[in-house]
Amino acid sequence: MSETAASTAKKRPEFRNIDFPSLVSYRWPLASLASGMHRVSGAIMFFLMPFIIWMFDNSISSEISFMKFKAAFNVGMLGLPGFIWKLVVLGLIWAGLHHFIAGIRHLWMDTHHEHVSKDFGRQTAAVVLVLTLSLTVALGAKLFGLY
Repeated sequence: MSETAASTAKKRPEFRNIDFPSLVSYRWPLASLASGMHRVSGAIMFFLMPFIIWMFDNSISSEISFMKFKAAFNVGMLGLPGFIWKLVVLGLIWAGLHHFIAGIRHLWMDTHHEHVSKDFGRQTAAVVLVLTLSLTVALGAKLFGLY
């Protein structure tokens, strides 16, 4: 390639890592937001696994343990009011729903490469986020006794 052709060639864009101060103003594409939230929801479920096991154990062991389970959410436990424990469970509900629905999206995209495009990724990410948040609101209303 001659020097004149190299000098007139269009310079390729340069991509760099995002530094921390600009992270706040960075606009995440919808697909990367759904994918990142899939990872966050998996981490939440992993770290709260002892709490999930405690809830399951106390809800099915006996009538006395079930009453202790109900009291934790009505009165509270470990010095925290029941409202806080309900918020933790609401976070678990969101994490489980999001991880499941986003996981189905990821499986579909992994097995149907010919149908995947940038627009498809944006649309399915929007469906995942809307479906997850609407189901979380509906189940959260039930958890907090609104119906």
